[in-house]
Amino acid sequence: MQTTAGFGLLFLFQVIEFQQPRVSRDRWMNILNDDYNRCFLCCCLALILLMGDCQIGFAQEFSRSKNGMVATVHPLATDAGVNVLKAGGNAIDAAIAAGLTLGVVDNFNSGIGGGCFILIRTSEGILYAIDGREKAPKASHRDMYNRNGKPVPELSQIGSLASGVPGALAGYQEALRLAGTKSIGPLILPAADIAESGFVLNRVYANAIRSKQREIARFPATKKILFRPDGSPHREGDILVQKDLAKTYRNIASEGVSWFYKGNFASQTERWMQENGGILTAEDFSNYEAVQRSPIKSSYRGFSIIGFPPPSSGGIHVAQILNILENYEKLSEMTELNRNHIIIEAMKLAFADRAHWLGDADFAKVPRGLIDKGYSRTLASKINLRQATKVDSHGIPPNANDDLFSRKHTTHLCVADAQGNWVAMTQTVNTTFGSKVVIPNTGVIMNNEMDDFSAAPGVANVFGLVGAEANSIAGGKRPLSSMSPTIVLRDGQPVMMVGAAGGPKIITQSLLAIIRTIDLNMPLDQALSQPRFHHQWSPDRVLVEKSMPTEMVKQLQAKGHQIVKSTSVGITQAIAIDKNGIFTGVHDPRVPGKAAGFQRK
Repeated sequence: MQTTAGFGLLFLFQVIEFQQPRVSRDRWMNILNDDYNRCFLCCCLALILLMGDCQIGFAQEFSRSKNGMVATVHPLATDAGVNVLKAGGNAIDAAIAAGLTLGVVDNFNSGIGGGCFILIRTSEGILYAIDGREKAPKASHRDMYNRNGKPVPELSQIGSLASGVPGALAGYQEALRLAGTKSIGPLILPAADIAESGFVLNRVYANAIRSKQREIARFPATKKILFRPDGSPHREGDILVQKDLAKTYRNIASEGVSWFYKGNFASQTERWMQENGGILTAEDFSNYEAVQRSPIKSSYRGFSIIGFPPPSSGGIHVAQILNILENYEKLSEMTELNRNHIIIEAMKLAFADRAHWLGDADFAKVPRGLIDKGYSRTLASKINLRQATKVDSHGIPPNANDDLFSRKHTTHLCVADAQGNWVAMTQTVNTTFGSKVVIPNTGVIMNNEMDDFSAAPGVANVFGLVGAEANSIAGGKRPLSSMSPTIVLRDGQPVMMVGAAGGPKIITQSLLAIIRTIDLNMPLDQALSQPRFHHQWSPDRVLVEKSMPTEMVKQLQAKGHQIVKSTSVGITQAIAIDKNGIFTGVHDPRVPGKAAGFQRK
C-alpha cells in the first residue's frame, strides 16, 4: 500500500528537479552540503511527514456540503442530480435524474435496458425498498441454455436469449410516485440533450468498448453507435452521439413510461427478438411491475443497518457477515492481519450460504434465519484464528423451511438532501454492455441478467458464482443479485449510505466500507481508498487489490489463503453526515467520477 509520504517524495523529487535542473547522482552531496538546499529539503521532508500520517491506496475524491450531496461514477450524472436539488427537487428526484443520465454517459454499466434496486429513507423516516430487477421472459425454462445436454454459457451472456424484461424505468417511476416531487419528464429531458449533442468519452468508457469490440461488432445497431465510421472502436476523447437514445428518452418524456412497457418500444423489441431467436415479447413488457419489498433491518455495534431483501443477496449477506464479526468485540484492536483473516473467513461462510439458499423470494424459500444473531455465533465458532478453514458447504439457519422472507458491469449512486431524504440506488445491465444488443432505432442497450440465474446446479456464471435450485430459471422469476444498497442509522437518523458495482464484490466492498468507518473510525474517503479484498467461497481464493502491501499478502498466504491480485476490486460510492449536518460525499478514486453538493445563494 502506498502512503501519502510516497506521493510526497515524488513531489519532492519533482521540486528538486525544478530547483536544480538536471541533477546528477554525482551532484547530490554538493546539493546537500549547501545551506539553502539543506533548509529547503528539511521543510519539504517535514511536510511529507505531516502528509504521511494517513495511509492510502488511491487519491482521495470527496466533497463536503450542508445543502445535499450526490455521488456517482460520472461528473455529468452528478451534475444532473445537483441541478435538480438546486431547483428545489428532493433526493429521490435527483437520484432518478442522475440514474437516467448514467444511462447515457455510463450505459456500458447501466441504463433503461437494465434494472435497479432503490433503497430510500424519507425525511419522515419511512423506508422503501423498490425492486426494479429484471424478470425472466414468460417462455423461459430451466434447460433453455442447454445444448446436447450441456450448458452453453454464451447463450445467457450474449445475444437474443440473454435479456430479462428491463425494470429500471418502472423502478424509477415507482420511486417518484412514493417519495418524489417531480414527474419523470423534466428529469429525463436533460439526459436526452446529452445523448443528442454527445459527450466526451473518458478512459473507462473507451476501455470498455475496446474490451468488448469483438462481441459488439456482431450486432450492427450496437456497432453503429460504439464504433467510428471507419470501423474502429471509439477511443478516449471521442464525442459519442446517441441520437436514437435521445429520441427514446424524449418519447418517454412526452408519453410516459407506458411508451416503453406497453407501446412502441415493447413492440420493436418483440419484433427484433422474433427475427433473432429470442423469446422476449411485448406481453412480457406489459406484465412487468416494479415491486415494493420490506427492507432488511439488522444491527451492528449500536448502528442500524438497512439493506435490500431478496432477490438481492446483498442485504442478507452484509447483515450476516456483520453479525459474524460482531462476535469479535475487539476487532478494531486486532492486528491488521488477524482482522483481515477473520473478515475473509466470514465472507467465505456467508457466500457458501448464498450459493445454496438465495434466490427470488417470490419463488424460493429464503430463510430469515440467515441473519439470526444466534446462527451467526455458530458460524463465527467455525473460524480458526490461526489458519484458513475449508468450508465444504452451506450452513442450516434456524427455521429454514418456515420463517421465510416474504413473497410478493453495474453502477451505484448516492443522493441525500438537507431535508433528510436519503437514496441509495444500484442499477445495472449486468456485464459490460449487457447482452451487447441494441434494439435498432432505440439506442437502448439490453441487459444480460439471465446469466445471473443458475443455468445448472454447480455451474458458475460469468462472475464465477455457483447456485442451486433456489436460483434456477423460471418464467417471470427475478434472478439473484449481489446489489447491496445500504443505509446506516444511528438512533433512527441516517449517518451513512454505501453501495457498489462489481458483481459479487459489491457485497464485500459495501461491507468493508461499513467496517472501516464503524470499527476503525476512518473518515469515509479514507475508508473507500484503502486496499480491498474479496472471498466468495467458490472458487476458494482471496481476490486482493495490487495496492495491498506485499507483506500483508505474504502473511495471509502463510495462514493458508490462496491470493489472486487484481488492479481493482470493484467501485464504491458513499455519503456520510456529521453531527453538524455536513455531508461528505465520496466517489471511488479508482475510476473517474464526482461527488458534489452546492452552496445556496
